[in-house]
Amino acid sequence: MTETTPQQPKKILVVSAHPEPRSLNAALAAFAVERLRAAGHEVRVSDLHAMKWKATVDADDFPDHTGDRRLQVMGASERATLAGRLSPDIAEEQEKVRWSDAVILQFPMWWFSAPAILKGWIDRVFTSGFAYGPKVPPPYSEGTLAGRRALISVTAGARESAFSDRGIHGRLEDVLHPLQHGLFWFTGMAPLEPFAVYGSNDLPEERFEAAKRAYGRRLDTLFTDEPVPYRTLVGSDYDHDMRLLPGVEAAGTTGLDLHVRPRG
Repeated sequence: MTETTPQQPKKILVVSAHPEPRSLNAALAAFAVERLRAAGHEVRVSDLHAMKWKATVDADDFPDHTGDRRLQVMGASERATLAGRLSPDIAEEQEKVRWSDAVILQFPMWWFSAPAILKGWIDRVFTSGFAYGPKVPPPYSEGTLAGRRALISVTAGARESAFSDRGIHGRLEDVLHPLQHGLFWFTGMAPLEPFAVYGSNDLPEERFEAAKRAYGRRLDTLFTDEPVPYRTLVGSDYDHDMRLLPGVEAAGTTGLDLHVRPRG
């Protein structure tokens, strides 16, 4: 019998974004926490609605900013980040991200995107000087948050076929590209293929149990699954204007798939 080496315990941040504590999203978040802790991992949770998270960026995020000058968010956030002078709620969430080996975002798809409270968490937490900026490694590469894995767990009211290659909503990987590529990979995190529960507005018990089994398998391989192989900006695929060089892609590749290396 071949012995397997036990997986080393990891640190995982689960960010949950649904206003109803009895919702499917809350149940999936709780299931993930229980499953991961049972596997020996350390888990921290940011339940944004329970925290009453402030979703909008404003001058209050940067205590040293004075009202007598125009608020330039990138510059103000970078100065406050590097000086350790961000508002306490932002600093606490940044510490959780730094602490983590993986980040899981749990949310319902609303209007083809994340809910406003989660978008606000991203806007406020991923500041210049922390997640990007001139004084950190370049984006779309081994950036400042490199070494971490990232998983989206999303629910959608529509059926799966509507998010297929010929589905009216577009492919799920394209709809989630701003998060997968524009947030995770931009900052150096390694995004995994998203986990999705479709037809979530009316989910019978047997489908909920099937969804938990499928999600459990994904959580069990959180640190062994191959991430989406996005191309790196600092490799030889892009020119100085950040445009993909001609002929790099496989024949027939179009759209957002251009920025994913051929698998295998």
